[in-house]
Amino acid sequence: MEYGAIDLHMRRSEIQIEDEQGQVTLARRIDTRRDEFERVFRDRPRMRMLLESATESEWVAQCLEGLGHEVIVADPNYAPMYGQRHRRVKTDKRDVAALCAACRTGTYRSASRVSAAQRARRQELRVRRHLIQMRTRSISLLRALVRQEGLRLPRGSRDAIVARLDQVALPPALGRVLTPVRAVLVALHTTLEAIEDRIETLANHDDTAQRLMTAPGVGPIVALTYVAVLDTPARFGGDARRASAFLGLVPSEDSSGERRHKGGITKTGPPELRSLLIQASWTIWRGRTAAGVALRTWAHALAARRGRRVAIVALARRLSRILFAMWRDETTFEYRQPAIAA
Repeated sequence: MEYGAIDLHMRRSEIQIEDEQGQVTLARRIDTRRDEFERVFRDRPRMRMLLESATESEWVAQCLEGLGHEVIVADPNYAPMYGQRHRRVKTDKRDVAALCAACRTGTYRSASRVSAAQRARRQELRVRRHLIQMRTRSISLLRALVRQEGLRLPRGSRDAIVARLDQVALPPALGRVLTPVRAVLVALHTTLEAIEDRIETLANHDDTAQRLMTAPGVGPIVALTYVAVLDTPARFGGDARRASAFLGLVPSEDSSGERRHKGGITKTGPPELRSLLIQASWTIWRGRTAAGVALRTWAHALAARRGRRVAIVALARRLSRILFAMWRDETTFEYRQPAIAA
């Protein structure tokens, strides 16, 4: 059996194939294109291929699997995979040689490959997030330009920004300058409305999202993002603590011997989901619903000892574990009414 590796890059990629004794049978640099991979690997016997997890890795893996090869997408943070590679002498040829040796010896850690359905869901949510960021930047620019003329926009929601702009008596010159920004905001509002309707429809037809939305502070965006990012509870062995660690919501630690030191959260993993869980925690903190009373009471008690910001992050960590347990066990959120003293 042969073993291969690909050092993927956006334009050109380095490939290497070895036999079972470690002898190089092919080493070449090719364009990172589907037809090039098919040309090189179509007629070769089935082999095990290793490539690092990257932007291009999934479509390349699917291309190679379609040609009958076994493909492993590896975690690039696993240092032993690179053997004795010296960082002061780093080239693509050295990298692909290290990856090929790791493939042959099994010195790698597989990365999680998200299902096609959740990958498509991630793309939809990413487009929404990008458009919201565009709207935020456009509104900030609009406010700054209006303030430069000594004027202020009336208070109100972001969705009504164009209507509030129309209430301001703008100088003709400024009105002409703001015309493109106004047009962009109108288009973004229409597009985002359609996306929000689409996301709400998706959440209404997703059983897992419906269960997660029974938790306080969790709406369609949080529920769908949570499922899309984590993909499946089996990825973390059903352990909610591992999931919260993946999301970067656990404290960092630097301990040795008798010394114990814990710092702020690690902030590893996807920042967008971590941010959404923090926002959901603020919703619980400020809320008045009966469903969130236990979590809210717990967070307020922690805030009295450690401060509000620490309590909010701790609440986000607890909420992430609750959502994971609900997903894993296929249950809805349950809360108990506080006992009323006689």
